[in-house]
Amino acid sequence: MNDLAGLESSILSDINAAADESALEAVRVAALGKKGSISERLAGLGKMAPEERKAAGAAINAVKDRVTAALAERKSVLKAAALEARLQAEAVDVTLPARESGTEIGRLHPISQVIDEITTIFADMGFAVAEGPDIETDDYNFTMLNFPVGHPAREMHDTFFFAPDEKGERKVLRTHTSPVQVRTMLSQKPPIRVVIPGRTYRNDSDQTHTPMFHQVEGLVIDKTSTVGNMKWVLEEFCRAFFEVPSVKMRFRPSFFPFTEPSMEVDIQCSRKGGEIRFGEGEDWLEILGCGMVHPNVLRNCGLDPDEYQGFAWGMGIDRIAMLKYGMPDLRPFFDADVRWLSHYGFRPFDLPSLAGGLST
Repeated sequence: MNDLAGLESSILSDINAAADESALEAVRVAALGKKGSISERLAGLGKMAPEERKAAGAAINAVKDRVTAALAERKSVLKAAALEARLQAEAVDVTLPARESGTEIGRLHPISQVIDEITTIFADMGFAVAEGPDIETDDYNFTMLNFPVGHPAREMHDTFFFAPDEKGERKVLRTHTSPVQVRTMLSQKPPIRVVIPGRTYRNDSDQTHTPMFHQVEGLVIDKTSTVGNMKWVLEEFCRAFFEVPSVKMRFRPSFFPFTEPSMEVDIQCSRKGGEIRFGEGEDWLEILGCGMVHPNVLRNCGLDPDEYQGFAWGMGIDRIAMLKYGMPDLRPFFDADVRWLSHYGFRPFDLPSLAGGLST
């Protein structure tokens, strides 16, 4: 019996010394496993006399019960300690601010914003948006727009020409969005009212020019459109786009092969402290070109210039974005610098509207 008491004491000591559940399991196997010390004692009862077996069996089973209870209690303590350690290791400080979602930290590029602003303004005037391919035929990009073959204006654009195809024809990266005007007149009957935002390409690069830039053009074709209509449309656009109560504009004679008469438009501004403000001041800033659609262009597109007339205009999206939002250099528009975009970009779900303000 003294031997059994010593065994019990040793096992209980090992149980209390177990540092984790795996160590405790090793103690359990050593005591109660198939070849454990208590299991071997129980297996030896069959060799004893009946009277001795009864007393010894009761004593061994009592030790087994106490060991089993001690194991269960220690396991509960170790399990609780392990859970506490895990909670400490995986603790989250809920007092810290939550990470901003992608919709909060993401920013819309100023070019995308300005295109949305432009289309919002003209949509309110009843204009649709038209689009066309970046790679154009020489015919659509030049000839049908009244640039005859050999005309020096073809070279003025510093055009990116592709290699001749099997027919000897050379396609170009469009130098303006005007080919979409041609495509529109060929595909639908007047009245036509469209704006055409898109990418254009010319071989030029400096602080205010890049080989790829963005342009928006407008086209109106019907039977009664006049220079007066064009003037009103452009004034209303500039007033709404620059978000000023009124603007003053002046129209200067110019030359474009696809319009006659042709004009360049200046808008009144103030240049104080290195900042340009529109709708005030005594200075002028050129902002766009425009004119009445040339009769040759109408004929080339299958329209009778004795029946139909219209006007068109075009401006650089990058340029008016720089003017409106105070960006001094065009090149960062294409650098993909997240810091620049975070500073000049726009929240993606703040959609421009005339009622709520274009750039709020």
